[in-house]
Amino acid sequence: MNQPTALLDPAERSARGAALHEDVTGKKPARAATPYEESWRDFIFAEVWSRPGLDRRARYLIAIAGSALCSGAGEHLYGYVHGALKSGTLSTAELREAALHVSVYGGWSKGGDIDAAVTKAVKALKIAEEPCAPIRAEPWDQKARGDIGGSEFMKVMTFAGGGGETPYLEAIRNFVFGEMWNRRALDERSRRWLTLVGVCESCAEVPIKSHVYAAMASGNCKPAEMQEFVLAYGIHAGWPKASVIQSAVFAMIRNFEAGLGWNG
Repeated sequence: MNQPTALLDPAERSARGAALHEDVTGKKPARAATPYEESWRDFIFAEVWSRPGLDRRARYLIAIAGSALCSGAGEHLYGYVHGALKSGTLSTAELREAALHVSVYGGWSKGGDIDAAVTKAVKALKIAEEPCAPIRAEPWDQKARGDIGGSEFMKVMTFAGGGGETPYLEAIRNFVFGEMWNRRALDERSRRWLTLVGVCESCAEVPIKSHVYAAMASGNCKPAEMQEFVLAYGIHAGWPKASVIQSAVFAMIRNFEAGLGWNG
């Protein structure tokens, strides 16, 4: 005889969601008064943020980039930044780097939203801000920077990049990989999550697939974590966009596990 399935208690789920909301944002949430507000408590926090498939640091980075790039309300972006700083999960220097990184993959105006949220949270929490390394402190040789960029591209993407035949391609080699990805105040795994949100928002097949593949091939992210990323990203981008990314993740996991390149 089949045993009856235990029913889940909505009150328990709501309590778990409210507790996680406060833990994640560092602020006590207001009482949910609408189905929309209840869904934040009962689904986003109670069911998604409680999942063990991604560490809290990764979830913060995805949420911060997602809130900034997917036209989310400023209060949500600020809540994640505030919570990350208050909990000590991310430092001020790391969040300043996140603002720069998101600028490259989502536009400088979006990166500016993160930078402003960090400034606001630092003041609210009355914490001392760590100094950030300048973009460039010493004179440099242009060819050497390009060589460094080419090497960093290979390390990050796991395949060789092109040259600098156009101003745009030159900027990828020289600034994006020759300087930004070389900044060590934010680790490579953390930069992956920010990058993935940015390229997923681009809706461009080549950047999406190549970065999803590189995240796994580099050893920064596991296939199971990429599946969790799709759900975390969908919270901010919506289910239709997340469905596109889900298909790309399935395809890139197949290629990765078969020992193929991102493009087969």
